[in-house]
Amino acid sequence: MTGELTVMPDAVARAMRAELPSVAEQTVAEIIVEVPSYADAFSGRMGQKIRNAVELTLAGFLELATAGTGVDPSTPIGPALAAAYELGRGEARDGRSMDALQAAYRVGARVSWREMSATAVRAGLSVEHMARFAELVFAFIDQLSAASVAGHSDELATTGRVRQRYLERLATLLLAGAPADELLAAAERAGWTPPRTLTAVLLPEERVRGAMVSLDPRTLRATVELPELPERVGEGELVVLLVPDAEGRSRPALLRSLDGRGAVVGPARPWPGAADSHARVVRAVQLGLTAGGTEPLDTDCRLTELVLRADETALADLRERALAPLADLGESAREKLTETLRSWLLHQGRRDAVAAELFVHPQTVRYRMGQLRELYGDRLEDPRAVLELVLALGVHDGTTTT
Repeated sequence: MTGELTVMPDAVARAMRAELPSVAEQTVAEIIVEVPSYADAFSGRMGQKIRNAVELTLAGFLELATAGTGVDPSTPIGPALAAAYELGRGEARDGRSMDALQAAYRVGARVSWREMSATAVRAGLSVEHMARFAELVFAFIDQLSAASVAGHSDELATTGRVRQRYLERLATLLLAGAPADELLAAAERAGWTPPRTLTAVLLPEERVRGAMVSLDPRTLRATVELPELPERVGEGELVVLLVPDAEGRSRPALLRSLDGRGAVVGPARPWPGAADSHARVVRAVQLGLTAGGTEPLDTDCRLTELVLRADETALADLRERALAPLADLGESAREKLTETLRSWLLHQGRRDAVAAELFVHPQTVRYRMGQLRELYGDRLEDPRAVLELVLALGVHDGTTTT
């Protein structure tokens, strides 16, 4: 738009300026009718502020229309463009798209043109000037609309960053096991709807983007520092994802989506208890548990190891005490009797099953169990002693025997 578009004689401009309050009222009235989502926005004090803004905008337009060719065209409409920019930001803050505002601009352009052109004709505006006047009106509306779009985009970018900080803060509080009332307040600030459960997933940062594609949009993330962890697949920091409602039948889908990403998956917990799920995955990694192939490590499938290795020194002491009757045997004999005892306990004394697992004759199993009964005596009939043996023989050289 340039100063060459000056189209309004002073007499016509004065007549039109006198009609501005009426035009503003009619513009607002028709916007309410044709854009229902704005009906409430125009009520009360806010409605009056909007009417004043419409009138200010029209006044700025008339000033532009009557400006001389040497006047910077942005000067008279600067306040109107600034107001349009702020209007776009306000729409974003209220959670609305630009659709309603664009519709309001279209209604405003039509009403303003209809009312102001009628006044201009009555005041004697020529046909030639009327054509230029129409061009100026709609170019002006385009500028206002563009300013609002810019404001809307800028606000979304700003509020998006702010909300992301709130979400990160919420994730931090969840991992810290904050009180429920504090978590609810943080969730409300972040505009985050709490799910039934949260499942902690630990994975390398460079693999998060690919994983997030198939996860619930409410998934929270937090970067964690775990200096005591052993070497793992992937470089850089580890990230914790808190995935909503991935329990029950949804869990297999979660595990499939994490295939090949070096992930460790904790149990599903009621959402305020997500710290428990996180503690589980950290413990699994600290113990050096790994999954076979490319699938994620599902801690729900490794509960025995997690329980048995919760206190490594206590387990070592238990193993030493439980296997003390075998300590004086030679290495070969001790190994054969140990594997036979383990199989016998796991198969609940079924001799044929033990023989099949160990690839020996059932008579060999009978012979070895006779030796074990001599060494252990009545302890093989004592439930507590049997429990200690099961626990002691469940882990050998850092691996679980199945």
